[in-house]
Amino acid sequence: MGHFLEQTTLAQAGQVWTPLTEEEETQEAYVIKAEMPGIPRENITVEMDGNYLCITGELDKRSDKVLTQRKGRFCYRARLSGGIDSDKTEATLDKGVLTVRISKSGESEPRRIPITSGHDHGYDQRL
Repeated sequence: MGHFLEQTTLAQAGQVWTPLTEEEETQEAYVIKAEMPGIPRENITVEMDGNYLCITGELDKRSDKVLTQRKGRFCYRARLSGGIDSDKTEATLDKGVLTVRISKSGESEPRRIPITSGHDHGYDQRL
């Protein structure tokens, strides 16, 4: 499977970390899973801007339930290469894993292009 995402890390002032993610492409959708242990749903923002997915938020620095390297602001940003239907994007948070499912639009589905011989189109094959 080829890469359907182009990930970018946003370096900003202060402590910013990128959650561990797993990406999958099915025939119907792009599925991104991000580890968010100890982060309440209200501290996570998921946004679509064209073909860009952005997951941002902040982990309460006073929390003692997570590792110190995972405190503060976080950001995950990716550009999806194919056509998407952002109106059919869903996000769920279950047991510390955020799952974002972005439906594909019909126009970007792969299709096989038949190859015909030049003779079929009247081309001169004496090249």
